[in-house]
Amino acid sequence: MRASRSLYCVELTLAIAFAGLFALTLLWRNWIEEILGVEPDAGSGALEWALVAGLAILAIALALSARHEWRRLHTPRT
Repeated sequence: MRASRSLYCVELTLAIAFAGLFALTLLWRNWIEEILGVEPDAGSGALEWALVAGLAILAIALALSARHEWRRLHTPRT
């Protein structure tokens, strides 16, 4: 039971972190270039859009997984 609660906390924390990075990338598209000082996509923005899509998928998947874990922990056993 304790491991399940830990798994839930990890999934929820990662979902929130990925959602935050998703919002950051959506609102400030060139943060990679400004923070790291490199232009991996030569300024085209392709990397940022790939990050937006990937982070959104990860955030949704982890949120759904955390929801499943929450329901499993709080469903009365018969």
